[in-house]
Amino acid sequence: MPRPTKLSPERGSARTRLLEAARDVIRAKGFAATSVDDLCRAADVTKGAFFHHFASKEALGVAAAEFWTKEVTPFFAAAPYHEPADALDRVLAYVAFRKAIIAGDLFEFTCLVGTMAQEVHASAPDIRDACGRSIFGHAATLEADIEQARQDRGITADWTAESLARHTQAVLQGGFVLAKAGNDPDLARESLDHLDRYIRHLFHVAEDLAA
Repeated sequence: MPRPTKLSPERGSARTRLLEAARDVIRAKGFAATSVDDLCRAADVTKGAFFHHFASKEALGVAAAEFWTKEVTPFFAAAPYHEPADALDRVLAYVAFRKAIIAGDLFEFTCLVGTMAQEVHASAPDIRDACGRSIFGHAATLEADIEQARQDRGITADWTAESLARHTQAVLQGGFVLAKAGNDPDLARESLDHLDRYIRHLFHVAEDLAA
């Protein structure tokens, strides 16, 4: 998902500051490499304050995934890709929007819940499940437009709106991994260009396939 803002200059509660710190530090360092001390230092709180709000680092991981979802939901709800009148245009505008917000340092545009899910899917199932709810929940926001686009264009192939919505997230998360592995944001942008072409192919938008 997107790149939320860095720590706010107007500091909130200790709990909020810890969640903001988790959002940024974990994306930069990974969950395993991020210590409670790292989070306390970034949030400017004591270790006692940390354990007042979170029973463990794993509990913070679950809360951070939920915090991330609460942050990104209104961000995407207000995004301009909802504006086109045509459903397929909205789907393609979503892909273009995701490409447009790939900017800044790697940690700023990569996804907290994707980062954590890759690390802890076997070792911390509560965090994994919270990350899954976030990723799959975001994918579900695309399903209505995809289904409407299928109906508008008479698509009867055996793929579903749900499966294509999930595939958009597979491409995004994979693009983020490639960008990290190659230390090059253009690798993520390239993946989204291919996603755009693939969606056009599924909907038989022949005149744009060579773009």
